[in-house]
Amino acid sequence: MADNPALDPKTAKILPWVVAVAFFMQMLDGTILNTALPTMAKDLHTNPLQMQSVVIAYMLTVALIIPASGWLADKFGIKRVFLFAIALFTAGSLACGLSPTLEVIVACRIIQGIGGALMVPVGRLVVLRAYPREQLVTVLSFITIPGLIGPLIGPTLGGFLVEYASWHWIFFINIPVGIIGILSTMKYMPYLARGGELYPFDRIGFILFSAFMLTITLGLEGIGELHLAYAPMVLLIVFGIVCLVGYVLYVRYIPRPLFSPDLFRVRNFSVGILGNLFARLGNGAMPFLTPLLLQIGLGYSPMNAGLSMVPMTIGAVIAKSAATRLVNRFGYRLILTINTLLLGLMIALFSTISKEMNYGLMMVIFTVFGIINSMQFTAMNTVTLVDLSDEQASSGNSLLSVIMQLSMSMGVAIAAAILGEFTGASSLLQARDVIAAFAKTYLCLGFLAAISTVIFIHIRPGSGKVPPKNPQPPVSADH
Repeated sequence: MADNPALDPKTAKILPWVVAVAFFMQMLDGTILNTALPTMAKDLHTNPLQMQSVVIAYMLTVALIIPASGWLADKFGIKRVFLFAIALFTAGSLACGLSPTLEVIVACRIIQGIGGALMVPVGRLVVLRAYPREQLVTVLSFITIPGLIGPLIGPTLGGFLVEYASWHWIFFINIPVGIIGILSTMKYMPYLARGGELYPFDRIGFILFSAFMLTITLGLEGIGELHLAYAPMVLLIVFGIVCLVGYVLYVRYIPRPLFSPDLFRVRNFSVGILGNLFARLGNGAMPFLTPLLLQIGLGYSPMNAGLSMVPMTIGAVIAKSAATRLVNRFGYRLILTINTLLLGLMIALFSTISKEMNYGLMMVIFTVFGIINSMQFTAMNTVTLVDLSDEQASSGNSLLSVIMQLSMSMGVAIAAAILGEFTGASSLLQARDVIAAFAKTYLCLGFLAAISTVIFIHIRPGSGKVPPKNPQPPVSADH
């Protein structure tokens, strides 16, 4: 591994802020848009229940580009790629805000997605290469704080901008932040040496795996658009499955594949990847569906819809501190088996939301869902990586990031397809009919989430449990 020179004190203090700015932009963008979709649809003369392509385009692009992010950083230099990522994300944001039609916005969201896909993993790589190991935990904890703040303020900020300015500002707000990030990166980020020998990029594996993700998601989204015939979409999905099978067969015969098949010899990793994929099909669409329900079904303003989403994030923050303690006591298998069932039940409980429901009760449902959802994410992510060796950790984490983005984009596509079936082609439905369609969609998504329980039953017994402390003081302890 190439050694990088020690940072001067000023750079060491400012560099985490530079990376944190990029993290904040990416995480904010993931939640700020959902509240604005109904207003955007009205302005663009589009059915608000068919705006999923704006969300899916970004998530799917992120999933497609993440596997290449580390190799690109090593090939062209971390600083250059990080600068390119922020600049592209900022330019994509400007283009989105200026877009006159839905089709143009979708194209610009793809540009945004390329930048977003590079910002977070390359930003994390900056920290790993620039700081000594004893400082990593502190610095990584600092730069992940925006991961909590972004979702917390995103829905409310989005609602505020839509209501008191216009939906264009949910994209324009990234521009000054992006400019600050570009200037700070140019001034404070050092040129960092790559971590070792640069191996050839697995282009064939990348094409096969990308084709799988792209065709599966587009096929599901096509089914959600009522004007598209089922037969071509089903063929598209079948082609995607064939690409996945081709990838699995291909990686057995090359020395350095995109994702090593050795990863799947680790039991908890295999279970965690499958569990992430299927559980997120149910809950990945919730940030997309719920603001639509609040505004289209219940008649909330964008601001009130955004404020109503805050309890979900507060619940998620509350659960973060409890997740580790519960896993240490009961183990991953018990926690994920019970929590996944509860997650399915909570998603299904959203089907009871109506204009007649007490607002306080609805906020309780949102908060409890946020707690259970956060527990699910934390436990699923950690059980996936916990048994990987140091050599496997980077590749395993990259694949997990891809699966997370893929499953969420597929979840939005599936939810939109189900909702489209229940609403039909008309955009002139009565509010009561819209609420009933959402209720049926939530029930279906709850069932999808709950059945993934059968996957988590196969977690290695005892995994995650910490044995009770010996009452006698140990001879030596590593804290």
